[in-house]
Amino acid sequence: MSANSFDFLYDHSEDTKTRFVCFISPSMQRFDLAITTTSRFYGKQLITDIQSGKTAIIGPDDLDEPGYLEHIYKLSEEDAEDLRDFLVEVVGMINFTDI
Repeated sequence: MSANSFDFLYDHSEDTKTRFVCFISPSMQRFDLAITTTSRFYGKQLITDIQSGKTAIIGPDDLDEPGYLEHIYKLSEEDAEDLRDFLVEVVGMINFTDI
């Protein structure tokens, strides 16, 4: 099967910025994250848990959604709260760069 047989919705390359961070939370949970900033996703960031390989597109509105981090990253409430406390500082306000 060749690439010509696919119906591409988009095929776009861009330079991104990725921050790699590892920390131990107050509840002694280790987090290894890759935080990718891109002009896509309406200013939200791609947050990858390197240990599990799970990635989510996260903005401040997602951090306010009850149970969101617990569901996406399969975390306990306590561990999700620790991650949320960290991500609130990292994610910041949404910048609409697609407009």
